[in-house]
Amino acid sequence: MSRSFYIKTMGCQMNEYDSDCLARSLITKGCIPVNDPAIADIILINTCAVRAKPEQKAVSFLGRMAAFKNKRPDLILGIVGCIAQQEGSRLIKRFPMLDLVMGPRQLEKFPEFLEKIIYDGKKIVATDLNSLPASPIHCKGYFRDKVSAFISVTEGCNNFCSYCIVPYVRGREVSRPPADIIAEASNLIADGVKEITLLGQNVISYHWNDCNFVSLLNEIAGLDGLLRIRFTTSHPKHLSKDVIQCFASIDKLCSHIHLPFQAGSDAILKSMRRGYSRDQYIILSEKLREADHDIAITSDVMVGFPGESEADFEQTLDLIRKVRFDNLFSFKYSDRKGTLAAKMQNKVSESLKIHRLEVLQKIQRQITLEKNQDLIGRHVQVLVEGQSKKGGQLTGRTSTNKIVNFISNNKKIGELVNVLIDSCTSNSLSG
Repeated sequence: MSRSFYIKTMGCQMNEYDSDCLARSLITKGCIPVNDPAIADIILINTCAVRAKPEQKAVSFLGRMAAFKNKRPDLILGIVGCIAQQEGSRLIKRFPMLDLVMGPRQLEKFPEFLEKIIYDGKKIVATDLNSLPASPIHCKGYFRDKVSAFISVTEGCNNFCSYCIVPYVRGREVSRPPADIIAEASNLIADGVKEITLLGQNVISYHWNDCNFVSLLNEIAGLDGLLRIRFTTSHPKHLSKDVIQCFASIDKLCSHIHLPFQAGSDAILKSMRRGYSRDQYIILSEKLREADHDIAITSDVMVGFPGESEADFEQTLDLIRKVRFDNLFSFKYSDRKGTLAAKMQNKVSESLKIHRLEVLQKIQRQITLEKNQDLIGRHVQVLVEGQSKKGGQLTGRTSTNKIVNFISNNKKIGELVNVLIDSCTSNSLSG
């Protein structure tokens, strides 16, 4: 099957992982990746439906790709991921030029679907959520030039937070067998990968028979050739003392955790169905810093959840000041079809959401800058990822997941080096 393909990834790290799985599947069938959709024989759009903005961008991009299909009817055009799962056959009715609509639990059947499209001229809608997570096809050399890679260890979510669409578009939580995960990690290391990030909507709830998340971390840490391990995303209500202790006991585990708190008001947290209080979250942050003094804590937070008062918003700002996050992914609440929050009354106006987001982001930018400034004059260990966008420099990340651009006389891609930090912005360090 000598065809070229282009995959557009929109959304989270889980989508990046799924796109890599699709790409490897195509390459093993003899297809060739290209960077320009205008010359591709197969175009796949991997989508996210967690918030309104990524969904709008995906639909807009699909419209532009439809223009290529109109000029070249033999072009295979597919939409995959969360929007495909959410909309299903409605997408075919809206965009009749689509050949494939495939949800995230159907990746393993993608080669079979592709053959039916090519040889039988069929349109495929595949949105069954009952399939188990697929183990990706091994494609030797695919990660040869990459220092870091992802491995999905769980798929789906059982939490059903009132604002979140994930359980509806990725299904209920399922873990992968540890033997499959270790085999995938070993293949990545053989390709030269030095850092692996374990992925899951709630990664720390991983469980397979007698193997829990702590057991899995220790097994992966024992693999020769691997320098670093990360994981994301963690739910606060599942963050146990055993997982926290891993930051003190596993040398290869990076000093960074992404722990979404979403809101600092107990009333809003209850309405969100998050399952913890603001005080419990603050205590977790303290325990993490007791286990690893240098740990970086990043988080997700939203403003403008239905019913959020000015007092509720001030509680969120207060939590941010107390915890002092290294960075925040902050966004405005948007209704997601099918969720409980979409039906709630007392919606916050768009103008007020914009204002609150600006206030919050200004506070966090200052905290991030101050934390970065604390590193000036200190040596930090950096895993070198490649050439920096700033000419003549290399770039990499610290164990705490901070970007460092630095000058070096030698190319040390894939190695750990010590860098003396001499300046910073709120976005990166220089040394």
